[in-house]
Amino acid sequence: MSKYVIAIDQGTTSSRAIVFDHDGNIVSSGQKEHEQIFPKAGWVEHDATEIWDNTREVIGRALSKANLTRHDIAAVGITNQRETAVVWDRNTGKPVYNAIVWQDTRTQNIVDELAKDGGVDRFKEKVGLPLATYFSGTKIKWILDNVEGAREKAEAGDLLFGNTDSWVTWNLTGGTDGGVHITDVTNASRTLFMDLAKLEWDEEILATFGVPASMMPEIKSSSEVYGTVHTSQLLREVPVAGILGDQQAATFGQAAFEKGGAKNTYGTGNFMIVNTGEEIVHSKNGLLTTVCYKLGDSKPVYALEGSIAVTGSLIQWLRDNLGIIQSAPEVEQLAKSVDDNGGVYIVPAFSGLFAPYWRGDARGVIVGMTRYVNKGHIARAALEATAFQTREVLDAANADSGVDMEDLRVDGGMVANDALMQFQADILGIPVIRPKVIETTALGAAYAAGLAVEFWKDTDELSQNWAEDKRWVPEMDTAERERQLRLWKKAVTKSFDWVDEDVR
Repeated sequence: MSKYVIAIDQGTTSSRAIVFDHDGNIVSSGQKEHEQIFPKAGWVEHDATEIWDNTREVIGRALSKANLTRHDIAAVGITNQRETAVVWDRNTGKPVYNAIVWQDTRTQNIVDELAKDGGVDRFKEKVGLPLATYFSGTKIKWILDNVEGAREKAEAGDLLFGNTDSWVTWNLTGGTDGGVHITDVTNASRTLFMDLAKLEWDEEILATFGVPASMMPEIKSSSEVYGTVHTSQLLREVPVAGILGDQQAATFGQAAFEKGGAKNTYGTGNFMIVNTGEEIVHSKNGLLTTVCYKLGDSKPVYALEGSIAVTGSLIQWLRDNLGIIQSAPEVEQLAKSVDDNGGVYIVPAFSGLFAPYWRGDARGVIVGMTRYVNKGHIARAALEATAFQTREVLDAANADSGVDMEDLRVDGGMVANDALMQFQADILGIPVIRPKVIETTALGAAYAAGLAVEFWKDTDELSQNWAEDKRWVPEMDTAERERQLRLWKKAVTKSFDWVDEDVR
């Protein structure tokens, strides 16, 4: 019997392959960053061909590090940056344009046009999402409207669309030589096109956007055998058996299988997901309704999600654009060089504001600047921005559920930052808990694939793998917490109404 499951984690900044054993422990991994392309202000792109090349490379690295072959691998799971749209030619296998990344804001005009009839919540009752530049649907329309010859090819049935899960799966299973064109319910629920109740593409909404149904991948569950790896690949003939969008995968990896279970992932952005069970709950407080997961023929499990566009990428901005730090981990030491934020608040609305505001007209601001402020204060304010945004999403989740969370499970790269996690607990007023395996996104994809091939028996077995590593408890007094929150909310209002007809 094969001893391991491999997960492909195609993320916003890098692609990774991680091999897990039966206890959910990491055996080996490979990782490679890809280029972040910024053609204009607000535009964010990736080279989808580079992503696929990197994916193949990191699979090889992960296998070679542990001296494994395909015979050691029971299944492949895939998790991915959601909403990042790839459109490619089914005959040549080549993308017709760069992948348009979830952070990209170029489609605001499309959002405004579609919102003229029914507002931004025009399709929300059916798809769980407001009209926003964030989701895949407007990106597909932009490509068809702006790339020469794309619409004609699409209407002739020659173009395929997918978030990066579909792109990786199609190539992994053969590409132009019989590649499987599919997505799972979690990724489908991030397009603006899937009926949440029926788990099917809505032809009326597709027609409204002008997107041919022939472009769309077949919607599958999150855990079933979709096909096998093509004979030309290192993992040839291994079943591809699990797909979960990255935030749903992290929820799965955190074993949040019960109604009310929640997690917060700290990555390029921050994403809090609260399991609502088999019930579709529509938020009254700025959260999204999404599919949490669907295992084989079982009923789908739904969730509420608070999506924050910029958290970890704010630290990258300090490094790459301002040169305040040389590497991301340095931000913690720089932040510790000062006692507080010096009155500075950073609202990183680089892509507008996501949950709970959904303000496409917002842009990033730094407020409270005086001559006293130094780069330590800037670094601290950047870290604190992540915690403040999380607090606002947690408040929205508590309001929607009617039950206050008693603690918060966290994962993702930034949870290694002790200073941030302590401030997070302080500003939330509840304990923050980190699991032993913080690579929960990849782990969730591995779990979904392993369940499909009976590598793991059921979710109860997965729950037994979860173990606490560290917890942070609040130390800030209530009055100081309320003061900081008041100033943060004041800062947020300063980011509003920046984008108008002259500024895009």
